[in-house]
Amino acid sequence: MTTPRCPPQFADLLTRRGRAVLEGRVPSVTGILKTGQRFVALDGLLDRARSRALLSLLEEQVAPHLSPMEQPIPPETIFAMRHNYEELLPKSVRSKTVTMSSRSKGARAVERCGVLAMMRSDTFGRFASVLSGREVRRRWGTQLLAYGPGDFAGPHNDHHPEDREARDGYTDVHLTFCTPGVRRQLLVYEQRGYLSQVADVARLGGVTAYRLPFWHYTTPLEGRRGARRWVLLGTFLDASSARTKNSGATVLGAL
Repeated sequence: MTTPRCPPQFADLLTRRGRAVLEGRVPSVTGILKTGQRFVALDGLLDRARSRALLSLLEEQVAPHLSPMEQPIPPETIFAMRHNYEELLPKSVRSKTVTMSSRSKGARAVERCGVLAMMRSDTFGRFASVLSGREVRRRWGTQLLAYGPGDFAGPHNDHHPEDREARDGYTDVHLTFCTPGVRRQLLVYEQRGYLSQVADVARLGGVTAYRLPFWHYTTPLEGRRGARRWVLLGTFLDASSARTKNSGATVLGAL
């Protein structure tokens, strides 16, 4: 019996409108992250039947190999303070992940079911280029995350000033696949210096794109026990930021 696999190209997941976006035929979306907008959430671009099939692959073949990724708020952020109003909040997170750069069981499962090939396909890179309005590097970082009930990513900005290829900005594209038990998870993000914008990112076949860095966080996932929100993430450096001929894919850890 043949093992089900993810389509090899990102384009194979797209609806008719999604393909129009990929081909740059939707002016309202083409280059949207070059207009001063730092975040966009798009629906109706991924085919629902193929999204359900991909979700089934993740649940059946990858979920057993997820590893916890937990970083609580250090208590010294409160108890080591010596002056009023000098609090600093480091990034905190609770979710699960697969370490894509290793040969772990999880990484092999992602590769075996075809998800890794789809995330590395040239049409995924082209899609990121269309949304960002910039040419992107031919190789990019990939990450897989899974949020369960109560899982979250605290306020962070994804700025990497020590990385000369990313410090002037880069693009993330997230593909979201939620099980039926998920009720809600919000992305709260900055606009004009305030964390005042909110988008519900709990979707089956949702697409979100970010022009980083900027401040944002995800609220604790709301849903039934065992519910899960999967995020397939690509991190795309600008082609103009390339400094060396042998630079490879970079994973910057955006959530």
